[in-house]
Amino acid sequence: MKIATAQFTCVPADIPANVRQMTALADEARELGAELVVFPELALTGYELETLLAHRDLLVQADDPRLDEVRACGVATVVNCVTATGGERPAIETLVFGPDGDLITTYRKQRLFDHEQEVFAAGQHDGRFEWGGVRFALATCFDNHFPELVSRGAADGCQVHLASSLYGTGGGVDELAAVYPGIARDFNLHVVVANHVGPAGAWTGCGRSGLWAAGGGLLAQADGSTPMVVTAEVG
Repeated sequence: MKIATAQFTCVPADIPANVRQMTALADEARELGAELVVFPELALTGYELETLLAHRDLLVQADDPRLDEVRACGVATVVNCVTATGGERPAIETLVFGPDGDLITTYRKQRLFDHEQEVFAAGQHDGRFEWGGVRFALATCFDNHFPELVSRGAADGCQVHLASSLYGTGGGVDELAAVYPGIARDFNLHVVVANHVGPAGAWTGCGRSGLWAAGGGLLAQADGSTPMVVTAEVG
């Protein structure tokens, strides 16, 4: 299966503008032959924690009409966003849509990073799904730093590990370069990470979204400064 990872610069707290960007990237991925595209962490709003806390209208659900363009793009999409939980705090959640727009599965980030713990509720369940004859595991950014979470997906027969993330310039460059090929090597999984590029809340995304083969070999990687799509055959 050909999979795409897409990086872009989010418009802060502007869901329609970010959906337009995501749809254009998904269209490009489809034209390149990709069947599935992964977007960065909090792709719908940008990494704007204070704004998300103050404006509940930035929370979405899978059937939110603001996502219609993404759902109609003709490829499977991995969309990370903020959703209501029924409790006081929302969750950082991944929505996976099939090429027909139907919801395949959801996953809530389990390992909240630092200040996220003051804003969000942690997820309690792993995210996995089967589609197109391939079994996938889901994780979000800091989740990927915990081998026990990744190992459960490998033990459950997953072939591809999908990660929506935010790594900044500086130390984030080295983290991304170590964590994702490390997962591919240590757990014999194909790995796909989508990262921000450019301003992302208090951070500056370092780009370098990429795909690694099981065993750790790099298949394809974006640069550190340009919104773009990169693709590779995985699984």
